[in-house]
Amino acid sequence: MRAALLDALGTLVELERPWPHLVAELRARGVAVGEDDARRAMLAEMAYYKRHHDDARDFAGLKDLRRRCAGIVRAELGTALPVGDVEDAMLAAIRFRPYPEVPGVLAALGGRGVARVVVSNWDVSLHDVLERTRLRPLLDAVVTSAEFGAAKPDPSIFRHALGLAGATPAEAVHAGDDVEADVEGARAAGIAAVLVARDGMEPPPGVRTVRTLDALLAG
Repeated sequence: MRAALLDALGTLVELERPWPHLVAELRARGVAVGEDDARRAMLAEMAYYKRHHDDARDFAGLKDLRRRCAGIVRAELGTALPVGDVEDAMLAAIRFRPYPEVPGVLAALGGRGVARVVVSNWDVSLHDVLERTRLRPLLDAVVTSAEFGAAKPDPSIFRHALGLAGATPAEAVHAGDDVEADVEGARAAGIAAVLVARDGMEPPPGVRTVRTLDALLAG
């Protein structure tokens, strides 16, 4: 293996439950909401974001998308708090952390000379997430769908990642947690795929499945 292509959310990093944080952040701004209401608002925001994240191809687009997402939260909560304050609370509530084994696995792959390239359906803010979680120094390149202009399972985004890694499809493995986006997308580009099933989900027949990324070190 000369290249490890890696999904981000659900593979390298996880999202902490944002609604308890949103309750606390809004309380600090003088607004009291219940956790159930905060959960409903954040789930609505997350659904909207998933449909529109590729709008944020640059930081101007990201700023606009975040303001729209904050508008979703504000409307769901029915609060009179200015949308800018809601946005600040929302962003403070969205927190990512790496899975425990990830830093060590990335370091070990790098020590073996394996190129480590993230291939993610995410907006331009993924770069900041990887910096804050201290994973960026352990990666050789990052490809986001928003910046590239195509999203997984489109095989072109995988081919682009291979070019950055300097590897052929036969020399690479892609690991991700979504059957359609990661497994089918990688296979369409001729790349071996590994499904990361941290929750123990039953994989489709013929799909190699792992619970953690430690398995990548076994070959």
